[in-house]
Order: sequence, then C-alpha cells, then structure tokens
Amino acid sequence: MADDALVALLRALDAQGYNFVTPSPATHRRFLKLRGNVPAASLRDVFGWSLPFWSSLLPPDLLELMRRGQALGEDEKGLLRSRYRISRVGAYLFLHSAFPTDGHDAVFLGPDTYRFIRFLKHNADLQARNLVDMGAGTGAGAISVASMLPDAQLTLIDANPEALRLARVNAEAAGVRVETREGDALGAMGDEVDLIIANPPFIADEGGRLYRHGGDMHGARLSLDWALGAADRLSANGRMLLYTGSAIIEGHDALRSALAEKLPQLGCSLTYDEIDPDIFGEQLSAPGYTGVERIAAVGAVIRRLPASDP
Repeated sequence: MADDALVALLRALDAQGYNFVTPSPATHRRFLKLRGNVPAASLRDVFGWSLPFWSSLLPPDLLELMRRGQALGEDEKGLLRSRYRISRVGAYLFLHSAFPTDGHDAVFLGPDTYRFIRFLKHNADLQARNLVDMGAGTGAGAISVASMLPDAQLTLIDANPEALRLARVNAEAAGVRVETREGDALGAMGDEVDLIIANPPFIADEGGRLYRHGGDMHGARLSLDWALGAADRLSANGRMLLYTGSAIIEGHDALRSALAEKLPQLGCSLTYDEIDPDIFGEQLSAPGYTGVERIAAVGAVIRRLPASDP
C-alpha cells in the first residue's frame, strides 16, 4: 500500500508539471546556506531541496499520499519533511533519498545520473533481447532507455533493498516493466546478456556508503571488477556500457590502462572516452587523494567479440 501511494504521488506531481534537476551535494549545501532557516514555499522546496514545511503548504491529496507512502518525517520544531527527493530525468520523475544522503543505505541520484543516461542513449543497442542494470540504484538507467529497447527484458540488480524498492516504484510510475534482484551485482547476474549497463560507485569513501564507495584505486576498483566480471557474461557481440569516474595521477588513468590490458584476454574490445575531465573536485581534499590531479567522468563501451573475430 505504501509503494502504491508513492507511485500515485509521482504521477500526481508529473501531471502538475513538477520539475527539479538534482545538483551536486556541494551545490545543494550552498543553496541551503544561502536560503537560511526559511520553511519551504513550493513543491520544489519540499521534494527537491528537502526543506521543512508546514502541512498547510501542500494540497490535502498530496499530503495524504505522502502519509500513506510513509514519506513524511517531522523535525524538532514540528515542521514536516519529505523522506524522499523527487527529480526529473528526461521524461520521468524519480524518487531518491532526501538530502543529506548520509545513511549507509541512501539511494542517490545526481549529476552523474544525467551524464550516465546521456552516455547510455548515445550507445544503447536497439537489438538487445535483455538488459541488466548493475547497481541499479533508482533504476534511472534502465528506465530511461526502456523505450529504445521495447522487446528487451530489463533486470535491475542492487545490494541495497531500499534502492530496489524505490526502483520498482519509479518503474511502475513510468509504466516500465522490470525484474529486480537483490544481491552482489555479479553474483545475481545470469549468462548470455546482450546489454549490461552500470554506473558503479567510484569514490574512496571513508564512510563506506554503498552508493558511493568504490574501493581502492582511488575508488575505481569496483568499476574494474564489475567490467571484467561482466565481460564473461556477455553474449557474442553483447556490450557493456560502463559510466564511472577515474582518478588521474600525473596524467595517467589507471582504470583505462587496466581495462585495455585485461579485456582482450577475455575476448572483448574496448572503446574508452573522457566524458567530463573534472568532476567532484571537492573530493580531492579528502584523505587518500594525495597526488590526484583530477577525477574524470569516463565512458567505456566493452564488446564481446564473436569467436571468428581476430
């Protein structure tokens, strides 16, 4: 019943033309600092900027959907807060965690999501029979390209049950049919997949948050492990579309070098591009990033070569 109410909430906001694009955490913090301790005055304040609000601000029908969807919290002053943010990505609205995303099981959507989806739409295979979204989070990747793959079975995998719950809500509101699997991204995946998409965590996060921590290699380890593991699951001519971040040290991209060395041994080709040369600059001041010049957003297209190909 709670999830049905959240689906109805997304559809109601969509019908009203609600629109919010999620900025980076640094930009969000800056907005809140400039705004000061002023309660929400609009739907965007409530569902986008995660501001507290008086119950009189919202129409009764929206407030009731929030109550039924267990989306209402309360602060020490008696003001209400939405437990979720709602952001538009292309044609669809997506539920994700309220700001700040400090919880271990937070479900994140942000600027990387928008870059990821642009990368997917530029490279999606219209002939794919099946698609697996590794570490699906909100499901924004698979849901956003579903219309380009009308005959494909969409499978969303994530280790975070809260992410899969919100992904199912987002898919239902968008009218997209998906299957969800909880567990390790590689362990929950079958063989012979035509199209694998992934936007793994790629930050070396001291808190180890699931949506953020990518392991060693300054956060690139998970991206490398997923790429190499997924390469074995691809069908002939199947592809993996990997969007991630890579730390650049003295002009060298260690993730690119590792993929270029190891993928040919697995019978796969690699096309690799920098999408944005400098993202998450504030992260470079964190422990463990000494010597890192920049973090680049990168896109890798990995293709399984047929046996007859050289």
